[in-house]
Amino acid sequence: MADSSDSVSVDMDAYSPRGKEHLVKTSYGDVSVAVCGDPDKPALVTYPDLALNYVSCFQGLFYCPEAYSLLLHNFCIYHISPPGHELEADSINPEFPILSADDLADQVAEVLNFFGLGAVMCMGVTAGAYILTLFAMKYKHRVIGLILVSPLCQSPSWTEWLYNKVMSNLLYFYGMCSLVKELLLKRYFSKELRGSTQVPDCDVVQACIRLLDERQSLNIWRFLEAINGRPDLTEGLRRLKCRTLIFIGENSPFHSEAVHMTSHLDRRFTALVEVQSCGSMVTEEQPHAMLIPLEYFLMGYGLYRPPKLSVSPRSPLTLSCISPELLSPESMGLKLKPIKTRVSLEV
Repeated sequence: MADSSDSVSVDMDAYSPRGKEHLVKTSYGDVSVAVCGDPDKPALVTYPDLALNYVSCFQGLFYCPEAYSLLLHNFCIYHISPPGHELEADSINPEFPILSADDLADQVAEVLNFFGLGAVMCMGVTAGAYILTLFAMKYKHRVIGLILVSPLCQSPSWTEWLYNKVMSNLLYFYGMCSLVKELLLKRYFSKELRGSTQVPDCDVVQACIRLLDERQSLNIWRFLEAINGRPDLTEGLRRLKCRTLIFIGENSPFHSEAVHMTSHLDRRFTALVEVQSCGSMVTEEQPHAMLIPLEYFLMGYGLYRPPKLSVSPRSPLTLSCISPELLSPESMGLKLKPIKTRVSLEV
């Protein structure tokens, strides 16, 4: 473990569950890691999507009491933010080289070394899911499982590449303007959640907009450049042997990416959960839809939710939503089958 003088710790009073934020020095620059929970427990590493950090990407999931008890009961959470995406981040020195996706994956390994972590569970959203998948491919012995939300795995299509280039130019020359925020919200949320001129944006979207306003645009631009230049991981997916649980929103612009990734992973260790009426950021838009699949996935590792919360009244899912093959003892967490969830928007 690195010497404590290499990090800066502050209480995260604005976030529950509370954690301490460490500024970890790596070969690729400083990176912020918020640590929540008992460090003696197994580690769960998270990585957010573009322009987000753990507050704006994962607080919906961790504010869900059942998910909070499940994850914090079993793990110490290490929330890694992309460089310059942490709360109150300063602009990265423009003379510092732009990191590639490979660099960011190697930086994750250095973070694990800093905290003295061995094999970890990983949870990433879209761009963050790509970084953690790449990390798992480069450091197979350090990943025991992947929980991926609307993941990327291929090189950008021409459409995505052009879309990202437009956003990149806007970020570079105009900063976090209204058009960039509109493009990012389309990336994250379903049309229903974003609202319209007649129906205003919901609280989740409004909170996300406020957090986007706090981001340093050139820091986002750097991460976007890395993701837009990402290599195709398809050929290496079959060699991944860790169990993988993939969530994808029915209305996510990356839906085909998740299906493509699932088709190239080893089916004995992979499950796909499609959440209907949802965009890419399932962790914020419909976090309760993740609960039951997460519970059964983690049972394959001998992990469980505390008995006092053995019933999940908040979850819109029922056991009938889950493939019977997934629940069978011989395949639970071992031979996961592609499954779908149906989530009603009615309250």
